[in-house]
Amino acid sequence: MNLEDNQKVFKEEAYEKLAEIEETMLELEDSPDDSELISKAFRALHTIKGSGAMFDFNDIVAFTHDIENVYDLVRDNKIPVTKELISLTLSAHDHIKNMLDDPDNESEEMFEKRNEITNAIRSFLPGNNKAEDDVNLQAEVEEQLSDVYTIYRIRFKPDQELFITGTNPILLLNELREIGESVVAAHTDSIPNLKDINPEFCYTYWDIILRTNSEISAIQDVFIFVDDNCEIDIQKISKDDDFDIEFNEKKLGDILLDRGDIDASALQQALQKQLPVGEILIKEGLADSDSINSALAEQQFVKKIKDTVRKVEVSSSIRVASEKLDKLVDLVGELVTGQARLSQIANNTLNSDLLTVAEEIERLTAELRDNTMSVRMLTFGTTFNKFKRLVRDLGSDLGKEIILKTEGAETELDKTVIEQLNDPLVHILRNSIDHGIEPPEVRKMSNKPVQGTVTLSAKYSGAHVLISIQDDGAGMKAESIKKKAVDKGIITQDAKMTDNEIFQLIFMPGFSTAEKVTNVSGRGVGMDVVKKGIESLRGTVDVISQPGKGTTITLKLPLTLAIIDGLLVKIGPENFILPLAAVKECIELTRQDVEDAHGRHVINVRGQIVPYIRLKDQFKIKSKKLDIEQVVITEIGNYQIGFVVDSVIDQHQTVIKNLSKVYKNIDGISGATIMADGTVSLIIDINNLLRLVEHENLAQYN
Repeated sequence: MNLEDNQKVFKEEAYEKLAEIEETMLELEDSPDDSELISKAFRALHTIKGSGAMFDFNDIVAFTHDIENVYDLVRDNKIPVTKELISLTLSAHDHIKNMLDDPDNESEEMFEKRNEITNAIRSFLPGNNKAEDDVNLQAEVEEQLSDVYTIYRIRFKPDQELFITGTNPILLLNELREIGESVVAAHTDSIPNLKDINPEFCYTYWDIILRTNSEISAIQDVFIFVDDNCEIDIQKISKDDDFDIEFNEKKLGDILLDRGDIDASALQQALQKQLPVGEILIKEGLADSDSINSALAEQQFVKKIKDTVRKVEVSSSIRVASEKLDKLVDLVGELVTGQARLSQIANNTLNSDLLTVAEEIERLTAELRDNTMSVRMLTFGTTFNKFKRLVRDLGSDLGKEIILKTEGAETELDKTVIEQLNDPLVHILRNSIDHGIEPPEVRKMSNKPVQGTVTLSAKYSGAHVLISIQDDGAGMKAESIKKKAVDKGIITQDAKMTDNEIFQLIFMPGFSTAEKVTNVSGRGVGMDVVKKGIESLRGTVDVISQPGKGTTITLKLPLTLAIIDGLLVKIGPENFILPLAAVKECIELTRQDVEDAHGRHVINVRGQIVPYIRLKDQFKIKSKKLDIEQVVITEIGNYQIGFVVDSVIDQHQTVIKNLSKVYKNIDGISGATIMADGTVSLIIDINNLLRLVEHENLAQYN
């Protein structure tokens, strides 16, 4: 990889660590003495600084150095975690993110912000010696740049008179163990019989295999005082980086040859015996058992390290550009279309072999589709941190004490849905905090806890996900909302509406329940954007509110946007697709049913009156009127609405294609799909179509 690719990898890792820092800071507010959280913050800062040094992000390194020093002192209980320190760390977090987003930005504003934060951070440091800090920073950067693990082979062969100097070789071996992970093998073949032993002599020598991120000089320093009384041989075997490429493990004979324990002729002689090399070498007297055991220990040690490094690489996730995932989904979509055409051809030809192949391709395509969709799925919890920060900062600005509770972090959604969900959720949360949660003094008078609570939760509901934003604030009064809607001319005074229908009025353009305009809300801009945003995701919005108890806004969203199960219907000569997830049932509509309704577009479904939209009239399709039509009953939020079609054909796996710029603004159509015969079918946007009909009816009555 070149420097540019490495820098891209660093930035992705840094963004992850920044998210970790933000999450940790918010948790520290509730648990300022949690040592694990403090260590987690320190490690994240240390990683950003260390990796930044390796990839030439020197400004980030210098900026992060001071705040890392502060958290090092926090770890040692020399500085307490305060709200001021947390706020300052979050400001530093934002500045580092800006530096990553725009590394070439050298504006005066950026410079002043950096100095402001740096000076505030250094005020926490005792002594505040900048010159000394800069020297320490340089030393740490150099240490980070050399932070690569290397495996060394060390032969430590003391002279027999070593004990006379007062040296204990065991202490030297223990000192090596402190440098890194090691395995030690002793050679004892030179120990004489008991009657011949001189207790003042050292008869043993050792082979040590050491894996460390220290330089070779650190190993040499261990033996610095016994260098004249020992034979010290230090060889570098490999680096962990070597395991990234194809690494050939050394065989036992090669290790012995490298060490000088045998010569090439001895190895060749052993290999010709067609038996284990170690066994032959010992049997022929070409090597002693201690040398064989030592070589085997090295072989096993290196193999263990190699397996560990590879296991970490295999088990860890890989970063893939979102554009590549989008392209993969597009290709799978094309494959689904191709598979449908193959199945149709196979069914028409009635060739048994072709039918078998088509069924197998259909099974594999479905499995590939499901796996590809799962790759695009992200846990909803990935967005929780940004909302916690929003609630914290906004509550502080408004002088309100608010906590955000989250539930269902493990719930998964398509990444596209999560990305497009950000703005609607921000609007809802801002409104809940601004004029949902009351000021502390008002809550106290109402016998409520001074601290308000907003709960953000996610859970599965069939092929959908339900996301709820619930506050324990003032709630909304249906009468007040209706009065404002009448004053604005949105509805008439005598309009008969349920509370749920009245609450839906807050999503009308220009409508606001705020008593006064603030910097956060009150201008009637936002909630209509929320509804449009959710409906663009083929979702719905539902509102429940009780005066004095709070409000709950529930968003119902599909799990994915790329490929859906649809219901294929026919209207005249044209085919259309209705999202199957919204379809409740299909029933017949006869001429007698139409006459019984006396001109109203309603049908009696087991005693329940359900309104319907005649799609043939809506899309101005001219064709013969049938004696028996089909009504597709769908459920939108808490409402049922029917769509009249000529006939229902079948369930259809639908690959959604965006419409061109010429057709993208057509009301009631959300996209198109390619059928097995190559024709195009339009996908009906039931939410948009329902809203269009409602507006047409209002205009007619007005």
